Amino acid sequence: MIQFNPKVDLYLLEGCGRCKYHATPKCKVNLWRNELELLRQIALDSGLIEEIKWGIPVYTFNNKNIVSVSAFKNDACISFFKGSLINDPYHILTQSSENSQSFRLIKYTDSQQIELQKEAIHVLILQAIDIEKQGKKIDYRSNTEPMPEELLIRFNENPVLKKAFEALTPGRQRGYILYFSQAKQANTRFQRIDNYTNKILEGKGYNDDYKAKNPNK
Repeated sequence: MIQFNPKVDLYLLEGCGRCKYHATPKCKVNLWRNELELLRQIALDSGLIEEIKWGIPVYTFNNKNIVSVSAFKNDACISFFKGSLINDPYHILTQSSENSQSFRLIKYTDSQQIELQKEAIHVLILQAIDIEKQGKKIDYRSNTEPMPEELLIRFNENPVLKKAFEALTPGRQRGYILYFSQAKQANTRFQRIDNYTNKILEGKGYNDDYKAKNPNK
């Protein structure tokens, strides 16, 4: 039996709460509520459990993240956590960025697009569930200090954060990348990024406050 999570109901009414437009008409969720509700229903019809993580609806199977649903400025999307492992016969999955090694997503700008691809989305979700059942892992490339995928997702959601990060010195950028990447779990990486967003927006590096208090170290 499908169970609707009241926290997701609240998200659809007020948004994620991460910006100043929370619970206002300018919230991005208001722009794409119909699309988000359709994507939500497809995820629930696929047998997933509905939760809120990092301020957005996340759908899980046996406590494993399968897909998330979120609103951006120009579209609504459904993201697959291990999308790179999915065989996509419909050719509708795209990379969240050119450096993305795991996440794949589908962006929508109207409800009719979702209705036309509803069955395809369902098939891809079932495949993603099967990937988790088999215990498949992402074989991450050993690039030197790759940008964490969770940071790229936050850049997608918040272009101001992306601009502020790119304005940092290379050393400060590297410090954040190392710190964020050290976390083994995606939810921990998201939490670290969210905890340090204000520092990035202020143009500060990861260790700046410590260095200011300990100038001789």
